[in-house]
Amino acid sequence: MLYWLLKYVILGPLLRLIFRPQVEGLEHVPETGPVILASNHLSFSDSIFTPLIVKRKVTFIAKAEYFTGRGLKGWLTRMFFVGSGTIPVDRSGGRAARAALDTQLSVLRAGGIAGIYPEGTRSPDGRLYRGKTGVARLALESGAPVVPMAMLNSDAIQPTGQIIPNLGRVRIRFGPPLDFSRYAGMAGDRFVERAVTDEIMYELMELSGREYVDTYAQKAKGVAARQPLPA
Repeated sequence: MLYWLLKYVILGPLLRLIFRPQVEGLEHVPETGPVILASNHLSFSDSIFTPLIVKRKVTFIAKAEYFTGRGLKGWLTRMFFVGSGTIPVDRSGGRAARAALDTQLSVLRAGGIAGIYPEGTRSPDGRLYRGKTGVARLALESGAPVVPMAMLNSDAIQPTGQIIPNLGRVRIRFGPPLDFSRYAGMAGDRFVERAVTDEIMYELMELSGREYVDTYAQKAKGVAARQPLPA
């Protein structure tokens, strides 16, 4: 109930007025049935704009720590994630990836839309990074189509580390659904999962127009963090 109140009554109309979403290809999102919405990840606000413009409910997952903060900031963060339809997942320990996968599979088996960022984390510099194969495993185990979605300028609207977004018109582009039924029964084959993931990332590269980097975003962040500060 809170999701729909925020979307259509409390926040949605105001956000639409302020950011005037410009959307291409929304017709590619099926009106019914399970769908995997795979997006590049440029900004914290991606998880705000996606539910705003997709008519159906989009369910993302997030680390459980976002739901356990204290004080006013913790309460506001928790209410945001609950209201945006995000499900908390314990990402500590060896079964973290499986827990995230099972959570999203349950959404798809109920006929819903599972949102996923194949890069696994926000891009550190706006480029598109190598996708993790969780998106492929999700597609192969569920049989759901994958709709690629490109956030085109959300990093300009809300750069990493900036709390208050800049005023601007957010731009989003969807591509045609990708069907991987030809790989039915091949979940767990790492070569197939890599091929499926790379196909999805290629579509995201084409849709977004962003430079592709064949390394993981988390690794790139680690390298950047170890760089010495300029004198």
